[in-house]
Amino acid sequence: MTTFALIHGGGGSGWDFHLLIPELEARGHDAVAPDLPITDRSAGLAEFTETVLAALGDRTDVAVVGHSYGGFTAPLVAAKVRARLLVYLTGMIPAPGEPPGQWWGNTGFAAPTGLSETEQFFNGVPAALAEACQARGREQVSKEWDEPWPLPAHPDVPTRVLLARDDRFFVPDFQRRVARERLGIEPDEIDGPHCVPLSHPGPLADRLVSYL
Repeated sequence: MTTFALIHGGGGSGWDFHLLIPELEARGHDAVAPDLPITDRSAGLAEFTETVLAALGDRTDVAVVGHSYGGFTAPLVAAKVRARLLVYLTGMIPAPGEPPGQWWGNTGFAAPTGLSETEQFFNGVPAALAEACQARGREQVSKEWDEPWPLPAHPDVPTRVLLARDDRFFVPDFQRRVARERLGIEPDEIDGPHCVPLSHPGPLADRLVSYL
């Protein structure tokens, strides 16, 4: 049995994975999805990492999944636990020494225009579920935005990049280019929007388990 460490994106919480976790459990695996301390102005990448490690406890067979902004924390956790797998799920792939706040310009990210928050992140998610997720959103005031990413290189862990074909925030062509430039790999693809754990939890669980 593998434990999936699910790391949420900016302004999010572990609730973002509440549909995915039972799907993983139904396939014979375990999962943790802690709330990162994003509302704590003194917290940064080290505290985010420690929060995930505390949730994992003494588990040793671990796969780490970083969703969106969680991509900055996921490889730090993967390196600490010697994970069997690291997945960037519509995720930000960091470079050594790069603060999250500089990632956007460094990668050439172009923000979508003319779209509401719902249209950017939740297209294809049932309206009530999208509203519930937005209502649970948290203000991210933590200090990691300006912190250099601390590893000297990407961890030596089997790594997959999984993009969502209907993502309007990190559009597929952008994700393909960043994955090639930063990791030298081609992303895999799954149907769904940026918040694919809410829209397609079953197919996402199938894909994650298939990587083991």
